[in-house]
Amino acid sequence: MDMDSDTDNYDVIVIGAGVSGINAAYRLQSQMPGCRLVVLEARASIGGTWDLFRYPGIRSDSDIFSFGFAWSPWYRTELLAHGGDIKQYMIDAATRTGIDKYIRHHHKVLSADWFSKEQIWKLSVQKPGRTGPVVYSGRFIFMGTGYYNYEQPRQTIIPGLENFAGKVIHPQFWPEDYDYSGKEMVVIGSGATAVTIVPSVADKVKRVTMLQRSPTYMLPLANHSKVREFLFATLPSTVVHKINRVVYILFTYLVTVWCAYYPAAVERHLRKQAVKLLPEGYAWNPHFKPRYKPWDQRLCVVPDGDIFGAIRSAKAAVVTDTIQTVTADSIQLTSGKRLPADVIVTATGIQLLFAGGIQFTIDGAPFDAPSKFMWNAAMIQDLPNAVISIGYLKSGSWTLGADCAVQLLIRLIKETHKRGAGVVSARIDDTREKMVSRPLMGLLNSTYIQGSEALFPQTGTGIWCNRDNYIKDMYAARWGSINTGLSFE
Repeated sequence: MDMDSDTDNYDVIVIGAGVSGINAAYRLQSQMPGCRLVVLEARASIGGTWDLFRYPGIRSDSDIFSFGFAWSPWYRTELLAHGGDIKQYMIDAATRTGIDKYIRHHHKVLSADWFSKEQIWKLSVQKPGRTGPVVYSGRFIFMGTGYYNYEQPRQTIIPGLENFAGKVIHPQFWPEDYDYSGKEMVVIGSGATAVTIVPSVADKVKRVTMLQRSPTYMLPLANHSKVREFLFATLPSTVVHKINRVVYILFTYLVTVWCAYYPAAVERHLRKQAVKLLPEGYAWNPHFKPRYKPWDQRLCVVPDGDIFGAIRSAKAAVVTDTIQTVTADSIQLTSGKRLPADVIVTATGIQLLFAGGIQFTIDGAPFDAPSKFMWNAAMIQDLPNAVISIGYLKSGSWTLGADCAVQLLIRLIKETHKRGAGVVSARIDDTREKMVSRPLMGLLNSTYIQGSEALFPQTGTGIWCNRDNYIKDMYAARWGSINTGLSFE
């Protein structure tokens, strides 16, 4: 590998310019003035998820006030923001705060190698105009890489799909110029992506059918609020953002608690809402009655009940069945029913990937992350000077957990300097033998998550457990003890 002229030793290398990476860059810039910082981003633009996904209706499935940055107000009243608006919000936030100057686009990190003698990370990076990788060196790395594969969607075996003569689309790579007007569309899946696409295409297609093996719980919420409109009209936007942020952090947490302790009551409420919004006589069971308890999988938030409106219009339908085979122009179901199709959308989940597929070594020896535990859901056992961003999967927005991770990083750097050390690592003593291992991504039982748990580090108990309460977790990240489970050298 040859050395790049711009690769001086950095204090921190942030990998990824999505919500985790942009937030980390801001926190490092504001809380550690003078920090030598670079953000390496594989894509051509800021945005991460919101730059990649372009399917119809793409939006957040968390409220934008807690999903957005604490330091950058959201100026509009909608609760669930459109993907394009989120990306622009991120670009504007980065530009306004000067974070954009740290970002190196088209810089894909291939591997990360730790050199104990030098106490430094050396990252092999693929960048434009170079025949081979270049090296970026840094004392600490922060991985804002998300948890799925940007280049390869989840491959689902659909019997007979090779026989289909129409268009097959995976939402991760939706063709921008595709005109689905007047088409018979079948969306396979029942998660947030399918629930978003169906009402978004209903006006243009001939008919759209959401084909699911089993349903998900749907929570209709008003996307606009007279109260929020009043607040924005009467108070400074920064104040309104803070109010809304606190309200929806608490709201999400209370919903989580409600689901955990009163699942039967939650199911009754969701059933009542669905029946009220569905056409008269439309079957709630089996189409909207899942096999699991509320919040075993994340509730699917439905803005203004839009999917129910699409069903009422008779332009959309939900079918609960399994696929026997796909023919040239239809899907044959095991029940004997046939769904005509001009286009099939495989909204069957994403392909999980740990740390963006980066290969880690320590002094030349491969590092086996899945065999390790996570310290405070931020540091991987035995991986020095490295923090990874793992957001909330159930009890809050992803960005809240990502913010906890970078706050821990900043404290770890400062504590390392305070001790006159150069290295901090998470270490497990003999408690490992007594600790029950739990999968990091096992908080949800979605099919695509269950099939990929072995790719990620494990969680346990105490300081090795996962995050589940933002208020508690942020307090611990900012002010809690960081002595237990750490080794400073």
